[in-house]
Amino acid sequence: MRIAPYCRVSTDKADQLNSLEMQKKFYGEFAERNNHEITHMYADEGISGTQMRKRPEFMRLMRDARLGKFDMVVTKDISRMARNVVDFLQSIRELKAIGIPVVFVNTNLSTEDGELVLTMLAMVAQQESENTSKRIKFSKSLNAEKGKVPNLVYGYDKIIGDYFNLNINPFEANVVRRIYQMYINEEYGASKIAKILNEENIKTKRGCKWTQNGICRILTNRMYCGIIINGKEEVRDFLTGDRIDKPEEEWKVTERPDLAIIDIDTFEIAQKKMEINKQKFSQGQRKDCKHVFSTLLKCSDCGHFFRQAKRKVKIGYKYTWVCCGRNINGADSCNNKTVIDEGELLASIKQYLTELIEDKQKVIKKIVSDFNKNYAPMHQNLKTEKEITKEIEKLKKSRQKYVDMYDNDIISMEDLKEKTGSTNNQIKKLEEKLKMIKFGITQADKLEYGLTDTFKSIGDILSTAEITNEMLKRVIDRIEVAEDGHIDIYLRLLADIGLDEKYQCSSIST
Repeated sequence: MRIAPYCRVSTDKADQLNSLEMQKKFYGEFAERNNHEITHMYADEGISGTQMRKRPEFMRLMRDARLGKFDMVVTKDISRMARNVVDFLQSIRELKAIGIPVVFVNTNLSTEDGELVLTMLAMVAQQESENTSKRIKFSKSLNAEKGKVPNLVYGYDKIIGDYFNLNINPFEANVVRRIYQMYINEEYGASKIAKILNEENIKTKRGCKWTQNGICRILTNRMYCGIIINGKEEVRDFLTGDRIDKPEEEWKVTERPDLAIIDIDTFEIAQKKMEINKQKFSQGQRKDCKHVFSTLLKCSDCGHFFRQAKRKVKIGYKYTWVCCGRNINGADSCNNKTVIDEGELLASIKQYLTELIEDKQKVIKKIVSDFNKNYAPMHQNLKTEKEITKEIEKLKKSRQKYVDMYDNDIISMEDLKEKTGSTNNQIKKLEEKLKMIKFGITQADKLEYGLTDTFKSIGDILSTAEITNEMLKRVIDRIEVAEDGHIDIYLRLLADIGLDEKYQCSSIST
């Protein structure tokens, strides 16, 4: 008989992986003893049994079963198969429906013996998993109260034989102090600091290059001034792995002066400076932007904004704009070499906005037509408030999966941002729809109000002698610059309702 053994260990520790090798050996002997043929051995390493969908090898086993690649599944006991009663019953029932029995070697039971005893044993396995989750949660709480740190942190080394305690790494501690000094005293931004460290070939804790986000994590981690914060979130359901944020008053805060690399005053100065910069440079909310295209020009190659460059000429200064990503991180990071003349781009935008005003009725008619075409069918079948809320929760769970992967050092912060970027946008749009439903506002209402405001703002821009950043942001969502010099303008109103692709200024090129 063709058999498919399934084995699983819940951690990737050496003793558990040795156990996995022993399981594989066991199945080989089992097959030889019973004159069976092993078609393929399925093994999940370092994965919990509470969620079937998170076990790739088990999911592959189920797919292969549907394709008839084996006649029987063999596993040591029910807890190897699943620690979730619902998943367990669903999987054995599906296998039974396609004529594939499951044999549990240790208990000398199989799915042909009926479900009652198997269900009871599965409930015991699930309860055991729940008790383990409670023990881990209790242990984490005790460690948090003692100010112990389970994760790897730049500036510190793990004490050999002690998973939770750290020693200060002298070299890395000096780098941390230097980061704060460059940020506070030398007025360097996080991107500039990352560039300096990379040029000096100073690596992160995991041997990677520094990034803007990596520097920001250093600048916001209270551990560097001897304050350890644990317990910001907890697992709500051990079966699903869903996490919830805990209120700040329930955080475990411990003072560890022995781990302080900088003083508390230095840390607080950095926080105040970051808050000021955040308010100053927050996209779409900068009221004090001194440059007309600040946080508006965006590189279509690397996604960074363009920055202004000033060059002295005979009759004063010439202002141009270049990709910030390429400018800071080097040519290898971005192919966009486009240099935009500020005066020429302003003239082109004025011309574009003038054409919109001149063809106002035609433009409005086209926008309304596109709206009806894209949204009318949708409005005939509007989702309820409950359905949208459910969809938002589903997306948040999907996002949390990648957050958990980041927390467990499986992916980097850059990967996390890439994976969750589109999800965040979807959540934002759904939350906007939810608000509109609650206040009884339709997309048509929003379009009508918005068109009036948009053309009024365009008129204000064209009638003023000096165009400001704030004026442009009332009308323009973003201006994307391609590496061939082609420029697309996306109107703010149309981006908000999902029609921005329809109205680009495709005639501008550098």
